[in-house]
Amino acid sequence: MEKVIDALRADEKTIVDVRTPMEFMGGHVAGSINIPLMEIPERLAEFSSMKNIVLCCASGNRSGQATQFLMSNGIQCLNGGSWLTVNHLVSQLQNA
Repeated sequence: MEKVIDALRADEKTIVDVRTPMEFMGGHVAGSINIPLMEIPERLAEFSSMKNIVLCCASGNRSGQATQFLMSNGIQCLNGGSWLTVNHLVSQLQNA
């Protein structure tokens, strides 16, 4: 989790929520972008310009799958787990 916190502290960071658009609309980390898990293979090129990528979803399962896929394609990223956890960490860092 320390690596995730370091990434979230960075000036340039990208929080990618891999849940469905409907789930994303129900609540998400402020400033995060929604790239559903099933769309990641076809949107791989978008990740190459991102820095300090932290992936999240509902529980950490889908973001874990996305992390493995992206890493196997040479894209450095971290699994932040649940979007609620990432949201909490972002809030703590903003208030620190």
